[in-house]
Amino acid sequence: MNESSGRLVIKYGGNAMTDESLRRDLLNEISKLHKAGHSVILVHGGGPEIQRLLKLAKIESEFVEGHRRTTEEIMYFVQLALRGEVNGSLVRILNHAGTPAVGISGKDGGMVSAIKRYHITGEADGEQVKADIGYVGDVDHINPELILKLSESGFLPVIAPIALGSDGFDYNINADIFAGAIAAAVKADQYISLTNVNGLYEHFPDENSRLEHITLNQLREFMVKSAAGGMLPKLESIRQALENGVEAAHIVNGTNPEAMYRQITGEAVSGTLITKT
Repeated sequence: MNESSGRLVIKYGGNAMTDESLRRDLLNEISKLHKAGHSVILVHGGGPEIQRLLKLAKIESEFVEGHRRTTEEIMYFVQLALRGEVNGSLVRILNHAGTPAVGISGKDGGMVSAIKRYHITGEADGEQVKADIGYVGDVDHINPELILKLSESGFLPVIAPIALGSDGFDYNINADIFAGAIAAAVKADQYISLTNVNGLYEHFPDENSRLEHITLNQLREFMVKSAAGGMLPKLESIRQALENGVEAAHIVNGTNPEAMYRQITGEAVSGTLITKT
């Protein structure tokens, strides 16, 4: 793909955020995409920063199938990390690079509404048994008006995955799933999921088995046969995005910023491209 412009949703998080020099290099490449005429929307996570703040506060946390059990106390630190430390840092670096970035969360302007997520532990008497994991949510509905108005005005929205539920409480949403839903809602031309590997591998970690291009149907098969761990929510977010209007998706190594840029612009192949057909 080598469009000179287009709407891009980039999901950024994980280990690529922890190295300050790498973070700056990656955001400089994202800034280049914006300056080249792309309408860029950046969605971020912040697990390492959340963990750092919880450790400072001497608060233990646990994960249930990839979701942090989030008490009211932990939710305070989740918001502090995501909406404060991480979002503010990304906005600062982008603006310093000459890209007018605006930091928001799913709560702003009623952009994203959340529904409380439960962990399904089994079944009893024909009904699902649910475990309460606190202020963890799923995307219920997205109104993309705020994002689109910011983008159309030349700004780069930087979005934290926190949303308001109909019950009036704030919810933390998995950043991958959140980003995929945003990509679908804004009808992105490309959805880019940054990770710490060079795409999908048929036989991980054999670099020679990297899949350069697969279709949506092949992605579904891969998810059943080969995907595991932290890659699953990334692939699920891509599947949902492609099924709901996004034209193409990439899995790219966020620790190699220049390769990411070349993959997105079509200058070189360094990750995995996933298309509908």
